[in-house]
Amino acid sequence: MDDPVVVITGASGGIGETTAYELAGRGARLVLGARRADRLDTVAAATGAVTRVTDVRRREDVQALVDLAVETHGRLDVLVNNAGVAHVRPLDDLDVVGWDEMVDVNLRGVLHGLAAALPVFRAQSSGHVVNVVSTAGLRIVPDQVVYAATKNAVRTLSEGLRQEAGPNLRVTAVSPGVTSTEFVTKSAAPQHLLDMAMPPAAVARAIAFAIEQPSDVDVGEIVVRPTAQG
Repeated sequence: MDDPVVVITGASGGIGETTAYELAGRGARLVLGARRADRLDTVAAATGAVTRVTDVRRREDVQALVDLAVETHGRLDVLVNNAGVAHVRPLDDLDVVGWDEMVDVNLRGVLHGLAAALPVFRAQSSGHVVNVVSTAGLRIVPDQVVYAATKNAVRTLSEGLRQEAGPNLRVTAVSPGVTSTEFVTKSAAPQHLLDMAMPPAAVARAIAFAIEQPSDVDVGEIVVRPTAQG
């Protein structure tokens, strides 16, 4: 991978944590952000990453994370917008607080990442944005409507950015299916979903695949799901 400098949000667990391990094993220099400082420290100790406690809802937090990458390594090659939350409830429950959190983390957090990283990428004339989306936006089901809406907004954002990006910026949307993370294992997901869930390493490998392509190859979208998922 030629030692790329990679920022990952939501890196204290699940797909973000596993992606950190995967990329570290391939030679990446990591800058990790998440809200859980203790978990973040554990990942950093195993990967040699530098870290900053980061709440992607706060633009200044994400800006500081990107600044840390540039200050530490002199550049930023890849931003993995991974932080996300989900509240699985029917619309009639009127979980407005949960709706707001999903909009703020899943969509606004990605925008904060772009606001911080795009100026760096433009100054370098190179960069790669990887947005972790979801198959929930590809097959809409009850109780996940707002979550799917925020993820589809990021999918639209990714495609729009790709069209605006020009020849020096790559954009990849990665849509995981049912994955064995805390979101699934601690939710009220039915047993058949728990049984079919794939390991987060499958998603991490897809992210690594997109990053490892030559600079003139842009992997626009990857869907990774368990073979048993409908």
